[in-house]
Amino acid sequence: MLHNRLLNAYAQKCLDGWHTGVNDGYFFQNLAYHLHEAGRVRKLQRLLLDFRWLEAKLEKTNINALLADYDFLPQDENVQLVQGALRLSAHVLNQDKTELATQLWGRLQSVAVPEIQAMLEQAKQWKATPWLRPLTPCFTRPGGALLRTLSGHNNEVRAIALTPDGKYVISGSLDSTLKVWNWQTGEEVRTLRGHDEEVRAIALTPDGKYVISGSSDETLKIWNWRTGEEVRTLKGHGSMVTAVVVTPDGNYIISGSWNGTLKVWDWQTGEVVRTLKGHSHQVDALVVTPDGKCIISGSADKTLKVWNWQIGEDVHTFTAHSSYRDLNKIKGENTV
Repeated sequence: MLHNRLLNAYAQKCLDGWHTGVNDGYFFQNLAYHLHEAGRVRKLQRLLLDFRWLEAKLEKTNINALLADYDFLPQDENVQLVQGALRLSAHVLNQDKTELATQLWGRLQSVAVPEIQAMLEQAKQWKATPWLRPLTPCFTRPGGALLRTLSGHNNEVRAIALTPDGKYVISGSLDSTLKVWNWQTGEEVRTLRGHDEEVRAIALTPDGKYVISGSSDETLKIWNWRTGEEVRTLKGHGSMVTAVVVTPDGNYIISGSWNGTLKVWDWQTGEVVRTLKGHSHQVDALVVTPDGKCIISGSADKTLKVWNWQIGEDVHTFTAHSSYRDLNKIKGENTV
């Protein structure tokens, strides 16, 4: 069988263990695959619980390549615990691969499993570079709600949107940038730069092709997030843009501002269709009804307003004392 022949040939060059393999651009990337296809499941399990292999593969490739190897044994609880620890550590190891031993000790030392404790003892002997060994399980342990951390912004993240296909996350930050992430791998796909000040709101068009960002620089920008191209800048607000939504048909953008106004835009032409006035303080949140007929805005003036944005009418205002009777009136229902 081809897989066994290839493994036997490589084994002749790795007499002191697989971690000593040749970095020929193929071996470290594909060894786990060939062990799996050759039916050497026990050897694959030992490989994935061998700190020396983890350290060598991480050094020769990257954290996502290492994580992918663990997918070959999805039913092995010990293997999946290690994969979970590596996934939680990915944002650290992307920046500094020498943090591997520290991360594993901080996340797995409380796991009373002989194979994992043996792996940690191997890590304890690692002396390639100075490292800190946590004396207590001070990092998040795998198996909980947290799966991965995306790290790369230099300031607070204030807005986030998920593409319709569910594959990418786009974030906006006070560092004035937007970042596109493959959230399943943790990869930062690209950074969108163009705003002069903080990004405070983002929204995607229904077809997922464009992302709209609102900023403290009083503008909105439309981006082709797949290419990084800035398509258009919308100017008209007299204060920072704090909220943004797109109508279900994808034709209009509604934005909310620090000065309490909302603006309706034909984003493809850049035209301000109308301005909605009524709030006495900044607009902090916006949502559009599924049928696209109404916009609801939330403000620091402690109210929500329902707007017929197509004609600019303030349909109703909710205050802290609004009742179910008020809701029924908006729906056009009879009340008791």
